[in-house]
Amino acid sequence: MEEARQTRMHEFPQGGPAGGTERRAGERSEPDRSGVTPAGKNGNDLCIGPAMVLPNPEVVEKTLRRRFTAAYKLRILKEVDALSDSGQIGALLRREGLYSSHLTTWRRQREAGTIQALQPKKRGRRGRRRDPVIQENEQLRRENDRLARRLQKAETIIEIQKKISELLGIPLSPPEPGEDD
Repeated sequence: MEEARQTRMHEFPQGGPAGGTERRAGERSEPDRSGVTPAGKNGNDLCIGPAMVLPNPEVVEKTLRRRFTAAYKLRILKEVDALSDSGQIGALLRREGLYSSHLTTWRRQREAGTIQALQPKKRGRRGRRRDPVIQENEQLRRENDRLARRLQKAETIIEIQKKISELLGIPLSPPEPGEDD
């Protein structure tokens, strides 16, 4: 048994086929892809014996979506490309807890030619792109409104000055020709 393990360790110098720790059949590589500790090691699960782990019965408020790093996606795609039999691909998907749709999506992203395409996308609404013409129109409209308010104040002040000059008997010079009054 120890010799077989040493042979396997010799074949994979970094400790296993995925470059991490050695895995037994049925184990998933959850820490490798999302940083979550496996069941029984985070203190929330109850271990009964060496193989049986009972999950924590507490209901999680909101489940977290799995996020895969670009390096993890590329590693999985390389492994899948190296496999020849569809049964081997299915075994890899089961081992990693993935769906075939993940592979399809990741292949499309890889063919797009950018590593950035493999990064998880930000969820939610996108910010509206503002058309520069619309922005300039809004700015000019605001400036026009501001100047109209200022003109209204100036006209009010002039009207008050005219009334005060009439009350005090101060003659005003007649308006110049071409001026609106």
